[in-house]
Amino acid sequence: MFCIECGSENKQMVGEICIDCFLKEFEMIEIPKNINVEICSHCNSRLEEGKWSDSFIPEEEIIYRALERNIKINELVENEEINLEIDQIKGTIAECFVEVVGDVYGVTIDETHDTSVRILKTVCPSCSKLQSGYYESVIQFRADNREIKSEEYDKADEIVARTLEKQAKTDKLAYCPQIAKLKEGYDYYIGSLKTGRKIAEALKDEFGGIIKESPRLISEDKSTGKGLYRIWISVRIPEFESKDIIEYENKLIQVTDIGKNRVVGLDIKTNKKHNIPLKNMESIKLVKKSSEIETTTIISMSPKIIQILDPSDFSAVDLEMNEEFSDYNIGDEIKLIKIENYIYLIK
Repeated sequence: MFCIECGSENKQMVGEICIDCFLKEFEMIEIPKNINVEICSHCNSRLEEGKWSDSFIPEEEIIYRALERNIKINELVENEEINLEIDQIKGTIAECFVEVVGDVYGVTIDETHDTSVRILKTVCPSCSKLQSGYYESVIQFRADNREIKSEEYDKADEIVARTLEKQAKTDKLAYCPQIAKLKEGYDYYIGSLKTGRKIAEALKDEFGGIIKESPRLISEDKSTGKGLYRIWISVRIPEFESKDIIEYENKLIQVTDIGKNRVVGLDIKTNKKHNIPLKNMESIKLVKKSSEIETTTIISMSPKIIQILDPSDFSAVDLEMNEEFSDYNIGDEIKLIKIENYIYLIK
């Protein structure tokens, strides 16, 4: 059998032509002469196959990856080795050199290709949103029936900043373009809803309280006809604080701890510990602030009676002795709270 192109005989054939003639026109790889790569000029993320990649890599590595993505290897090639080289970079254009060595029908061949990679500076969608002040959620930090203290605002600011820093590792919209400082509380405008919810949970972890979400229609997507919403997230922290006296289910309780989902306290009559779910916050009534707790002196003690001075008029008052006060002595100071003209001793 002879080659229909060169007439050679007794050579390896590929179809009707010999291997030598076949390899003259054969190319092991295909690669465009010009390759464009879009890179965000603000965060250096890059557009790959229609999606923006957030991971930061050096510009030379971006060029090498662009070359790799655009190489198509012929299925007849085996044991291929590809060498990529950047010849020179002029401005935003990198002149590149691609060398390939591989086996085709048992014959080892090599070939070279010249190509260029152009870096196109643009702005990714996330940075565009950041620059425009875009936000998806607003966290409304409020206290129930009281003013928020300055130290609580400072702590809330710290929690917001810390959560944003943590979320920014995986969420490019983890930013706060605006804080509205209102009389009733702070409004934190957050780039993404996902991060907004994380911040709300972090605030609840610190202060306790209740989280509620309220979507608001802001516009309509003309392409789909669907409504576009922003979410207002209310974080309402309790009216009461640690050491305050509250009433719950007809029990007078001194608050010892406020957690993410519960209030812990001691019944001031029985000294029994109670755990109250914060979801029942509407049923908790503030009776006395810790600032209203007074101090007096024990003037007499017996197994059943403890006698103190009423701080308001210094008259002697007899109260039932409870076990938790048995280690006190005459002359010791002791704390009390007056509720509806009755005096309760507290630790």
